[in-house]
Amino acid sequence: MERVAKLHIEKLPEGVYLATSDDIPGLVAQGRTIAETLEIARDVARKLLEARAEREGEISLAFAEESFDYPLIFGA
Repeated sequence: MERVAKLHIEKLPEGVYLATSDDIPGLVAQGRTIAETLEIARDVARKLLEARAEREGEISLAFAEESFDYPLIFGA
């Protein structure tokens, strides 16, 4: 079953996007687009969660619901 972690994404003055998460300590991802940043963040999250599970046990994250809202972001 899939789990959910909230991300905070901001556009930096340099024109790139930065993603961090209070739900997954240590998660930092940067990309040229929001989509690229999300893809990198997903990979970083997976690696951080695997490493933490080996050392300390799993982080408690909410399971994805059967239905939820998700923002669709696209260019004009």
